[in-house]
Amino acid sequence: MSKSIFVFIALFMIFSPGQVANAQSIKEVEGLYVTTEDIISDILFPTIDKRVMKEYGQDSFYDWQWKGIVGITYNDNHSYDIQVKIEIPADKMEDFKEDLVKIKVFPSCDSEKINQEKCNHGFKIEILDYQHLSP
Repeated sequence: MSKSIFVFIALFMIFSPGQVANAQSIKEVEGLYVTTEDIISDILFPTIDKRVMKEYGQDSFYDWQWKGIVGITYNDNHSYDIQVKIEIPADKMEDFKEDLVKIKVFPSCDSEKINQEKCNHGFKIEILDYQHLSP
């Protein structure tokens, strides 16, 4: 009887984990669908927001809205030109503004798989052009 208890304890010690880890659970939002455009919008939002404040002033009245990507062009230096249409709402429907923002996104070139002669920049976002489409 004591041999079977000894064998049981020995097997238990061998096959049981030696460390205990407490994992922090992260609550996921169920049913939330995210598109590629949503991700790009989140990345570009701060840069566009600063420019809209520069164009229209610091007044919180100008709460612009993302209307969509109009075009994306890949450049041979591993950068992208992205054109985004935005809308600046107003109290009166006839006073709303529509603008086109052209942005250059430089993804990081921190990889040996990327041609370092053409791509030698870190992550950066800059406004190339800002056009007021409506009067």
